[in-house]
Amino acid sequence: MENQKQISQQENVGKPLSKRERFILARENMSRREVTESVKPESEPLVAIDPEKAESLNFKGIPYSSVIHDYWLRTGGEPQEGERNVKLHKLAVHLRSICDNRKDVLLAVLPRFGLSEAEVRSIVDSACKEPPKGISKVMEGIIKSEEAKRKLEEQEAEAVAEEIGVKLNVRSLPIGLKESLAGVPVAMQMPVLCAVMPIAAAYADGVEVEYCDGFRQHLGLMSIIRGEQASGKSVCKSAIDVWKRQFDEEDAVARKREEAWKERKKGRKANEKAPDDPKVLIRMVPVTVSCSTLLKRLKNAKGHCLYSFCEELDTLRKTNGAGSWSSKYDIYRLSFDKGEWGQDYNSDQAESGVVNVAYNWTILGTNGALRKCFKSDNIENGLSSRVLVSEMPDSSFAKMPKYGKRSEECEARIQEAVTRLRSVSGLIDVPRLRRAIENWVERKRVEASKDLDKVKDIYRKRAAVIGFRCGVVFHLLTGKEKETNACLEFAKMMAEYCLNQQILAFGQSLENQFIEASNECQRYGSNHSVFDELPPIFTIDDLRSLKCNCGESALRQITSRWNRDGWIEKTEDKRWRKIRTK
Repeated sequence: MENQKQISQQENVGKPLSKRERFILARENMSRREVTESVKPESEPLVAIDPEKAESLNFKGIPYSSVIHDYWLRTGGEPQEGERNVKLHKLAVHLRSICDNRKDVLLAVLPRFGLSEAEVRSIVDSACKEPPKGISKVMEGIIKSEEAKRKLEEQEAEAVAEEIGVKLNVRSLPIGLKESLAGVPVAMQMPVLCAVMPIAAAYADGVEVEYCDGFRQHLGLMSIIRGEQASGKSVCKSAIDVWKRQFDEEDAVARKREEAWKERKKGRKANEKAPDDPKVLIRMVPVTVSCSTLLKRLKNAKGHCLYSFCEELDTLRKTNGAGSWSSKYDIYRLSFDKGEWGQDYNSDQAESGVVNVAYNWTILGTNGALRKCFKSDNIENGLSSRVLVSEMPDSSFAKMPKYGKRSEECEARIQEAVTRLRSVSGLIDVPRLRRAIENWVERKRVEASKDLDKVKDIYRKRAAVIGFRCGVVFHLLTGKEKETNACLEFAKMMAEYCLNQQILAFGQSLENQFIEASNECQRYGSNHSVFDELPPIFTIDDLRSLKCNCGESALRQITSRWNRDGWIEKTEDKRWRKIRTK
């Protein structure tokens, strides 16, 4: 029968089908399609993109987070409870046209606003049922606006980089640091970044790292953000306020326990035994804290790092008398390397003991207050080289800056970064970072030696340490096993910036101290190299003509150092030949 049907079909090849035959053929094809679809394997479950990769998702270089932020601004703001499903669905419908209708991308970039993963998946499935018909007018407007904004920011970044000597790549920053700069004008981004580094390092107080010299270190960091009155320093405070939330919440509970203990102690009867001190852990302390109370907090911290934030450097200076201020200087210097400090008193009212100081801080202040704190008589005590200084941009005759709003999602990511830093402990090996910083500090040694710049030679050493520790914080926030290239570039950039800012803030005062102390004139702040100016074969007289205010002993030290470094060799009495030309 089947053979006859095939023969009949072969005979009818080339003949037009009747209406009935076309109907039968269509019905058979439909039946086959239904059978095929019935045996199709079930579609694979939607797999979310890895969170680390989700951070870098973008459209034409514009992060989806920026697109979403602009979308909320144009559509009445972020959704509130009761409208979350509807508004997120509309957002997903708009976004699908710029992410190839990919559900996994939408799932990665859509904000949650308290909705469960199942609810968000349902929203994504519903939004992607039909293929997009093109980019909506709303999305077109957002993309054009973001492209124009990015171009303007790039121009501003170039101008800022030319002014401060380094360029900050915001897009390469890890979780927490990137969100700290959300809504911050380009010219203020470095001060804000420098402001949050000490508190980020304080959260990672369980971490230990090996430095280039072989010694192990903890992440001690202190920063001073300086600027004239009304220069916008409060932008740093808004970022710090988000970072210190976990400290504040924990300290509030601890302080409540301590106050209750004090009340019980105060209200006890004459012969009644005093209640035991709860020895609570309080990590946020005011910079005006007394040395005795600070010692108590450090003892109760049991190795954890304390942190202070102060909006006015002048407040710190005024509330510390001469003796107290001198003691605070010692404590700050020791905290950089978790050194040992203590005090002993006969009185039970004063705290006694010895601790290893783990204490980071961020202080905002005017240039005048900075000059009063770091005077010519104390500039050499070592604190100036341990502080990460950042100067606010000059706001003289400038237009009012425009600040963006930091979204709830950005704040949530900062809290996620805090949790990540607190979860890491033990020795963290960063060999690539060590090599990068070692090479950087060697280059600066060569520069300082060629320029006979003693100020740069002093500040380069701890600037390298500060840059290294900032690089470690960056590495911890990436969550990766090995240091990324972006991490290495960030560490070198921070070291360079720290060196430039320290020289700018303290260099002249330190140089004046050198001149007074040794009658040596160390030229400061010039790109001109004394070594390069010397002829191929030179005498001490040639060197003296370039360094006219240097004494004979200083000139001998210079030639001795160059000879030791392999830059020159002695040809005859009082004559030297340059071996190194660059």
